Amino acid sequence: MTEAMISVTLASFGLVGLSITLAAALKGWQGWLEVKRLELSGPADGEARSGAMERIELADLKERVRKLETIAACIDL
Repeated sequence: MTEAMISVTLASFGLVGLSITLAAALKGWQGWLEVKRLELSGPADGEARSGAMERIELADLKERVRKLETIAACIDL
C-alpha cells in the first residue's frame, strides 16, 4: 500500500467514526428533548394531581413572588 492509500483509509475510518458518534449524540439529544416536552406537558391523563401537590406548588409560587417583590423593592434578603 502506498502512503496515499493509507491516508485515504485512515480518513475514511475517521469519517465513519465521527458519523457514528454524531448519530448517537443526535439520538441522545432528541431523547432528552422528548423528556423535557413530557415534563412541560404536565401530568399524564391517568395521573391525577393531589391536593397536597397543588398546595406545595402554590406555596412555592408564593415564595417566588415574595422574593421577586423583595428584589424589586431593592431590599436584601
